[in-house]
Amino acid sequence: MATPNNKPGLKQRVALELDRVLRHHLVEEHPLQQLFWECTLRCGLSCRHCGSDCKTEALHPDMPKEDFLRVLDRIKDKLDPHHCMIIFSGGEPLMRKDLEECGLEVYRRGFPWGMVTNGMLLTEERFKSLVKSGLRSITVSFDGFEEDHNWMRGNPKSFENALRAIGLFTRTKNLTWDIVTCVNQRNIKRLDEFADYLVSIGVKRWRLATIFPAGRAAGDPELQISQEQYRQVLDLIVRLREEGKIHASFACEGFLGGYEGKVRDYLYRCAAGVTVASIRIDGSISGCTSVRGRFDQGNIYQDDFWEVWQNRFQEFRDRSWAKQGACADCKFFRYCEGNGMHLYDDDRHLAKCNLPYPPFAVG
Repeated sequence: MATPNNKPGLKQRVALELDRVLRHHLVEEHPLQQLFWECTLRCGLSCRHCGSDCKTEALHPDMPKEDFLRVLDRIKDKLDPHHCMIIFSGGEPLMRKDLEECGLEVYRRGFPWGMVTNGMLLTEERFKSLVKSGLRSITVSFDGFEEDHNWMRGNPKSFENALRAIGLFTRTKNLTWDIVTCVNQRNIKRLDEFADYLVSIGVKRWRLATIFPAGRAAGDPELQISQEQYRQVLDLIVRLREEGKIHASFACEGFLGGYEGKVRDYLYRCAAGVTVASIRIDGSISGCTSVRGRFDQGNIYQDDFWEVWQNRFQEFRDRSWAKQGACADCKFFRYCEGNGMHLYDDDRHLAKCNLPYPPFAVG
């Protein structure tokens, strides 16, 4: 299989131009389709790459569910709640003993809800209670074979608990689920073999992601892959999608040039602040929870969330400010608009370009 050219082909360029028009329409309408709730910063693991530096006892207390539910009560008549997915994130959401109560209240308001978990606390009993509370979508982290996964997650039982969680998912109807793997120097050597293993245990959807050098991952060379390895990961995804045994995809990390349309189910666009928002543990309103720079648009304890969503988020929706530095003369800027908002620091400087050929890194 040949590696896609650096430049998108004619069909890709046509598709990118059409998608560019669709993005502009989305920006104008900015329909809220996903709302992340950072419901806790507590976590029972100590993962090497944690961007939030979560601990078992976080310095900031969990947000009371009543505070978040007030936001949903405010917006449920402003949109169709059935078309806005609420995603519980953290930290580890399962650290909250009232998670089922939270989910049930969200469900009663007409919103579908899901969560992202490491699987450590997901026993069969807990899982059944979550499903009864309206759980419709779940993602579990699974970072390779046992030794590699436990090395990444910092717990000798992490692999077996994540595997148990996957077993629960495979036996459950009407549940949308996938696993996500953070690619690093340890697990990249066995990704082909790991793909076969995932098929054997019933995994249908597999997302692969690289690790941004922030939080605990900053300065850890074992967590970063080279430009050549990056292309190897993308080539693996292309091959797996062609074979059809497992639906592999690359995470929404940035514009990929000639790989666009080949490794994801959509052409790249940063949805943060356009169709995706988040409410952080302290009430801050932003794009997705992966956004690391100071792009907060308000706070639910001082501002009306719906007013913020409707009338702010200008720097998310008009990306002309990003045409600077490495992006100033880039021929792909009209499509990627400076890449994902999560790749910018507090000073609005792009830390990484995701093109799988120069420039792979910025600065």
